[in-house]
Amino acid sequence: MKAIITGITGQDGSHLADLLLEKNYEVVGVARRCSVDTTQRIKHLSSNNKFKLIEGDISDVSSVINIFKNNDDVDEIYNLAAQSHVATSFKQPALTWDITGKGCMNLLQAMVDLDMDAKFYQASSSEMFGSSYDVNEHGEKYQNEETKLMPNSPYAIAKCAAHHAVRIYRDAYGIHASSGILFNHEGPRRGETFVTQKIVKWIVDFKKWLIESDHDTFPIDTTEDHIVIHKSSFPKLRLGNLKAFRDWGYAGDYVEAMWLMVQQQTPDDYVVCTGTTHTIQDFIDIAFQYAGISEFKKTIVIDPEFYRPCEVDYLRGDCSKAKDKLGWEPKYNLERLVKLMIDAKL
Repeated sequence: MKAIITGITGQDGSHLADLLLEKNYEVVGVARRCSVDTTQRIKHLSSNNKFKLIEGDISDVSSVINIFKNNDDVDEIYNLAAQSHVATSFKQPALTWDITGKGCMNLLQAMVDLDMDAKFYQASSSEMFGSSYDVNEHGEKYQNEETKLMPNSPYAIAKCAAHHAVRIYRDAYGIHASSGILFNHEGPRRGETFVTQKIVKWIVDFKKWLIESDHDTFPIDTTEDHIVIHKSSFPKLRLGNLKAFRDWGYAGDYVEAMWLMVQQQTPDDYVVCTGTTHTIQDFIDIAFQYAGISEFKKTIVIDPEFYRPCEVDYLRGDCSKAKDKLGWEPKYNLERLVKLMIDAKL
């Protein structure tokens, strides 16, 4: 079996490559050219003779066509490429659209034009739901495959377009195309601009600073922006909205669901999640407690700069369909996930 993975240098791309190579796939990873090294997450694959990294850009249709022509024996295509940072999408909406929205369309249309019979996976996002949710008989809010999409960011708009494109090309051309509506998924390979990894990195750096400062108890001296020990200081953790609810899982679990979707006889769309929701404050509480930092309220600054122009307040998925049809279940709860991320950083 041979697979193409776009977005190979990202968190999900690297985990998916690991999974497919374990299953004896030949894997072609597609990455955009960059003047700095962005391949840290896949360095361990460089010596694997079944893995090949190529240059490409899905926002350029000619690049997509060339990639497909040079790999016309491909069995599966996984589109994980995106400008995936929500806050950045407000600052660079056109770039976000070109990669996250138009890029998916380029891939699908190229498959049609080249009459390819490969199976296709699209990485959709829980951000597409925005402020939309359903309510079950117990009064609990949730989102599943039938929940109305109501995007609250340029990123979510682009993801919605790609999600609908998959459905249209599946119906119109008979492509085996599936979308995984993935809720927030994290892990040690998460980028440091995302809030969970930002929190984890700060904790680890702070603990190292305490050791270097030869201070084994929590320093209570603080300024508006810094924690102070004698003449040494450490910047406080700056965050935005701590009350937003998220359904957090482990990225290593979620790529297995991607693969299972592509193995089904009939393509379809699936929500992938844990089914539980927590606030960002909950994440902080678990992380700081595990790290042994007690007086954490003195270490955090709420900064309006990190608030979204339009917030998604509540995400909690229902992955009953994935459990029933794919036989997939998440293995990590939030506490185990937080510990995994902190231990990896340490």
